[in-house]
Amino acid sequence: MKKNLLSVAVKGAIGFTAAAVMVPAMPAFAQQDATLVEEVIVTGSRIERANDVSVSPVTSVSAEDMKATGVVRVEDLINDLPQVAATQTAGQANGSTGTATVSLRGLGSQRTLVLIDGRRMPAGSPLAGGSGADLNQIPGALVERVEVLTGGSSATYGSDAIAGVVNFIMMDDFEGVRFETQTSVYQHDNDNNAMQDLVSSNGFDVADGSVTDGETNDFSLIMGANLDNGRGNVTAYANYRKIDAVLQSDRDYSGCALAGGPGSFDCGGSSTVPWGRFTDFGLNEGDDTEGFDYSVDGDGFTEFGRLYNYGPLNYFQRPDERWTMGAFGHYEINEHAEAYTQISYADDRTVAQIAPSGAFFVTDDLYCGNPFLSDEQFDAICGVYGLTENDYLSDLVVTNTDPDTGEVTTNPGALYIGRRNVEGGPRQDDMRHTTFRGVFGVRGDIDENWSYDVYGQYSEVSLEQTYLNDMSVSRIKNALDVRVDERVDTNGDPVNSETYGNPVCQSVLDGSDPNCVPWNVFQEGGVTQEAIDYLVLPLYARGTTDQEIISGYVTGDLTDYGVKIPTADSGVAVVMGLESRRETLNYSPDSGFQNGEGAGQGGPTLGVDGKLSVKEAFAELSVPLVSGKPGMEYLGLEMAYRYSDYSTDEETNTYKVAADWQPTADLKVRASFQSAVRHANIRELYRAQAIGLFDMTYDPCGSRTNDDGEVIGPDYSEEQCARTGTTSASYGNEFDSPAGQYNYIGGGNPELSPEESETVSFGFVYSPSFVEGLTVSMDYFNIQVEEAIAGIQPETILRKCAETGDALFCDAISRGGNGNLWVGQAGIVATDVNIGFFETEGVDINTNYGFDVGAYGSVDMNWIATYLTKWDQQEFVGQPVEDCVGVWNSSCGEPTPEFVSTVRTTWATPWNVDVTGTWRHIGDVTDLGTNGADFDAIDYFDLSASWAASDSVTIRSGINNILDKEPPLTADAGAGIYGNGNTFPGIYDALGRYAFLGASLDF
Repeated sequence: MKKNLLSVAVKGAIGFTAAAVMVPAMPAFAQQDATLVEEVIVTGSRIERANDVSVSPVTSVSAEDMKATGVVRVEDLINDLPQVAATQTAGQANGSTGTATVSLRGLGSQRTLVLIDGRRMPAGSPLAGGSGADLNQIPGALVERVEVLTGGSSATYGSDAIAGVVNFIMMDDFEGVRFETQTSVYQHDNDNNAMQDLVSSNGFDVADGSVTDGETNDFSLIMGANLDNGRGNVTAYANYRKIDAVLQSDRDYSGCALAGGPGSFDCGGSSTVPWGRFTDFGLNEGDDTEGFDYSVDGDGFTEFGRLYNYGPLNYFQRPDERWTMGAFGHYEINEHAEAYTQISYADDRTVAQIAPSGAFFVTDDLYCGNPFLSDEQFDAICGVYGLTENDYLSDLVVTNTDPDTGEVTTNPGALYIGRRNVEGGPRQDDMRHTTFRGVFGVRGDIDENWSYDVYGQYSEVSLEQTYLNDMSVSRIKNALDVRVDERVDTNGDPVNSETYGNPVCQSVLDGSDPNCVPWNVFQEGGVTQEAIDYLVLPLYARGTTDQEIISGYVTGDLTDYGVKIPTADSGVAVVMGLESRRETLNYSPDSGFQNGEGAGQGGPTLGVDGKLSVKEAFAELSVPLVSGKPGMEYLGLEMAYRYSDYSTDEETNTYKVAADWQPTADLKVRASFQSAVRHANIRELYRAQAIGLFDMTYDPCGSRTNDDGEVIGPDYSEEQCARTGTTSASYGNEFDSPAGQYNYIGGGNPELSPEESETVSFGFVYSPSFVEGLTVSMDYFNIQVEEAIAGIQPETILRKCAETGDALFCDAISRGGNGNLWVGQAGIVATDVNIGFFETEGVDINTNYGFDVGAYGSVDMNWIATYLTKWDQQEFVGQPVEDCVGVWNSSCGEPTPEFVSTVRTTWATPWNVDVTGTWRHIGDVTDLGTNGADFDAIDYFDLSASWAASDSVTIRSGINNILDKEPPLTADAGAGIYGNGNTFPGIYDALGRYAFLGASLDF
C-alpha cells in the first residue's frame, strides 16, 4: 500500500512541475539598492564592510535554493556546485566512512575547511578517510545560506583551508513554530537492452521495467521565541531522516561488475567464487610437474573459468537513519555584551553492504587425506604428484632449471583456495556516528569604534562500528585442515563416539581449537550452517574525535583616530585575535581487526591514538586607499596574517594580500594572493602502518592473455624485473590478481612537514546600470600545493624500481613465492611523505539576471560555471607532471570535467506559485585507463514548483533528472576510490529520476 501511495506522489509531482527546478548556487552579490550601507561579514574575512562583494570570489546558496532542489542530504546540494568534487557520499559502499564530505577544486576533503557561522566543524570520523567534516551533522532546516570560498583561507581561518572554505550560516532568530516534511523517491525505467542482454547472457538475473525505490522521509520541527522585548532569541530544532537502501541489482546497468571497454563490455567479477577456485598460481610448475586451476563440479573438479558477480549485492544507496536536534540562542546582557550559544546533537547510523566474504586465498597448503576430497579430486591435486593421503601438498618438491644458465631452484608445492561464503550473506559495515557540539561566547561593542567576540567551543564525535558476516582467517585455515577422527582410548574405544569415523578438524584432534567445525568446500551443497557459524567473525571498533577551541578577537575602525589615507572617506579597519585549538583522535579496533583476522578486510586495521594542539595569533587589515574620485569610486587593500605554533614543534606563517577597485558604480575589479598551509592531521601523523589494497591493471613483470587469447609478455626485461624481486623461474609468469587489486603497506609519518600552497585570484563584478537587474562576475583562479602529504602510488614504486633500480623504490617491494604482489603478506610499502604537487587553474563565471514581467510576476535567472584549464599533479620531483583535466585513471582518480555549469530560472508568478527550472551540464571526460570508457557530456534537466497555499502552508514538489538519464558506465570505476556500480555516483545521477513532495506549516 505504501508504494502505491508513493507512486501517486511521483505522478503528482510530475504533473505539478510542468516547468523548471534549481541550481544550487546563487551569486554572493545579491541585488541591492545602491544606497544600502549595512555592514556585513562575508566568508573569507572577519572585517565588516559596507559592501557585500567579497575581495575573494564567494558563491552563496540560499535556503530557498536548497528547498527547490528537494534534496535532504546536504552533500547532494554541495556536490552540484562546479567548484566541488564528490568524495564520501551516500552512493559509496566499499570504502565508505559513513560520512558525507566536501572537496573543493578536487583537492581533497582534508584540504577543505567546513564552518558553521564562521567556526570550525570537527573531523567527521575517526575512521580512515574521515578527517573531513561530516555534512550529516548539519541541520538542513536551520541553514539560512551556504557560502563557498575557494582558494587558500588559512590566514583567516587556520590550517585545512588550502582549497577553501564552506561556511554554513544558520538561522538564529526564528519566531514561531514550523513543521516541515518531505517524501522523495527514485524512479527509473530499466530499459538498457545492451546491458540486460549482457547480464542475462552471463547467467545473472537482471532488473527490468520501471522501479521506484530509495524512499527518503524527512521531518523537521523548528520552534523559536524572542526574549525580553527583543533583547534575545532562542531557536530550537529537531529533525528525523530515514533513507532506504538501493541495491546495484535494482538497476540493469549495474547488474554485473563490468570488464572491458565500450562496445566490448563483458561481465567481470572476482575469482573468489561460490563454487571454489583451487589453484597453485603456477608454483607447482616445474621440470617434471604441471600446475592446476580448478573449480568444484558436483564432487569433482572442472577447469576454472567463471568469475563471481559481486556487484548485485552491493548497496548503490546506503540505508541511513539520522536524528539531529539542538538550540541556538543569544541574549543582550547590556549595550556592550551579548551572550550567545549553539548546542547541537546528531546521531547518524548507516550500513555499507558489499558482497559476501570468503577464503581469499589465505591458505597455501592442503592435507591430501582430507576426507571431503573425492577420489577424482585427490588424484587431480595430490595423486598426480605421487603424494599419498598422509602427505601435505607442501611435501612436494618442485624443481626448475634455468634453460640459459642451468641454475636449479626448488620450492615446495602449494594450493590456494578461493571460496566465496555466499551461505553467510553479504558483508555489512554498520557505522554509527554520534556528535555533540557546543559553542558558548560573548560579543559586543566596546565603543563606537571597537567590538569583540570571544567564544569557547567543544565538539565530540563518537563512532560505533560493527562489521558483520566477515570470516576469520585462522578459522578458515583450521576448518580446511580436516581428517577422519580415529581416536581411541587405551581400551580401543572411541574417544568421541559422536565424531568417530567422521571428518574432524586437526585443531580438534590436537586440542588447539576444540570448537572447530570442518568446512566442506569440495562438494556442491557441502557447507553446513554449523561451519558458517564457526567461520563467521564479527568485528568491532570504537573511536572518538574531540575538538576544543578557545578563540577571541577585536575588530576596530580607526577612522576617528585619524588613521586613514587622505584620499579615502573612511579609515583603516583592523582585526586582531588569538586562538588555541586542541584535537584528539582515538580509533580502537578489536583484536580481529588489528590482527587481520577479517578475511574480507584486505589486511589488518590498526588503531590510532594521537593528539595535536596549536596556538595562533592572527590579524587582518582593511585599508581604503581612494574613494569618491573619478575612475576611483573605491580602491582598497586587504591584508591578513596568521602565526601558528603546533605541538609538533612546527611553526607556520600564512598571509593574504588582496585589493578591490571600483572604477565606476557599475564595475568592481578584485585580485588576491594568498599563501596558505596545512599541517598534517592526526591520522597522517600517527596512524600505524598496515596492509591495504590498491588497483593495478596488471603486474608489468608478468605475462597476461588479451581478449583474443594472445599471451602478452612483461613490460620490462628479466634484468629490470629482477630488481622488483622476480626470479628467473617467476619472470613472465601469469601472476596478476584476478580482481585487479594488490597489496600495499600504508601508514602515518610523525615527521611530516606542513603542506604549502599559493592561490592567485583576480576577476570582476559587473552590474551595468543600463541593464537593470543584471550582474556578471568572472574570476580566474590558480592554486598550487607543494610538499603535499601523500604516499607514492604503489604502481609508480614498482615501475620506478624496474626502470631505475633505485633502492628508495626497490627496497619497498616484497614479492611472494611465485612473484605475486597480492597473496598473503606480499606487497609494496607506500607510507605518507611530503612529496606531492598539485596545481589547478581555471575560470569561474556567475551571472544573475532578474526582471519583472508585468502582471505575470518576475523572473530570476542564474548561470554558474567553471571552466578548468589545468589540473596537474606530480607524485614527486622527477616524476612527469600528469594532466588530469577532462580525464580520469587510477592516478588522477575520479573524472575531472573541463567544463561544468548550471543554469537556473525561477518564475515567481502572481498566483503564489514559484516555478523553477534547471539545466545541469557536465562536460565530457576521457578514460586514460586500459578500457578507454570515455564519457560524453551529459545534461540533466530538473523541474520544481512551490505553492504558498496560505500564509502558513507551503507545498513543494519537483522532479530532478526528468529525462531519467542513465549515468555513463565504465569498468574502471574502481580506479577511483569513489566509484560504485560501474559509475561515479557523487558526480552523476546514478539512480534515475528523483521526485519529491513536501510541505511547510507555520503556526
